Amino acid sequence: MTLEAAVDSYLRHVSIERGLSPNTVAAYRRDLGTYASWLAGHGVSDVAAIGQHQVAEFSRYLGTREDEPLGASSVARMLSTVRGFHRFVLDEQLVGQDVAREVKPPKVPSRLPKAISISQVNALLAATDGDDIQAMRDKALLELLYATGARVTEAVSLNVDDVFDEEIVRLTGKGNKQRIVPLGRYAREAIDTYLVRARPVFSARGKSTPALFLGARGQRVSRQNAWLIIRAAAERAGLDVDVSPHTLRHSFATHLLTGGADVRVVQELLGHSSVATTQIYTLVTADTLRDMYTTAHPRAR
Repeated sequence: MTLEAAVDSYLRHVSIERGLSPNTVAAYRRDLGTYASWLAGHGVSDVAAIGQHQVAEFSRYLGTREDEPLGASSVARMLSTVRGFHRFVLDEQLVGQDVAREVKPPKVPSRLPKAISISQVNALLAATDGDDIQAMRDKALLELLYATGARVTEAVSLNVDDVFDEEIVRLTGKGNKQRIVPLGRYAREAIDTYLVRARPVFSARGKSTPALFLGARGQRVSRQNAWLIIRAAAERAGLDVDVSPHTLRHSFATHLLTGGADVRVVQELLGHSSVATTQIYTLVTADTLRDMYTTAHPRAR
């Protein structure tokens, strides 16, 4: 089978059979496009003609190419896509062996999630105060992100019916896995205000849609719009740190653990399939305690 046809078959598999999100499938398509272009440049157009040495050489190329060499984490991510592709073509019996199995990704230095303090979160949320409909929507969106730890895609994919009895919200995460997350009082009040006073105005400007968060023309708010909303709020709040939707997710987890929440509960709220992923946040809180101890204790230094 040609490499192009094998890649198309794999992308259909992860999209339809595995139910991965459109954003994840798009990332796989970009990664495999880079891989296929590199192989074509080396005279390989058939999936059965790929050998282990070519996969290893591709991995080295990514980190050393003259045009924007990738860092270790980006190389590891792209190689993960390539390894998944080669497992697939083996399972489909398109090839006789998994030539990527023994090619190890570069070691990635552990990076702790970036969280902002509770006072910074409060300043960020206060920057969305206002009586105009855009401010009400932005307040509802940011309060929900911080109250639930939702990924930005999960938040903008919400429909009105995903908010139950004003107290809990149904989030659909990676692999179409659903989870129920409580809403705090501030988030409930912000969403109530938005639904009653702002959303009907947005909705009247466009075609009928069940989307919870609507843009100026009545369409569903996009991931990019959510980023811009948060960035603008951070600028108005005068925060001197980079703030993104994922910053609020990290802050949600860190503040819960600092407040004494069980790591398994936080795992469920975040939608992590493995508790090991959630435990990274315990390192953040341990670092914070260590810094406070070193600063405050008379015999710490």
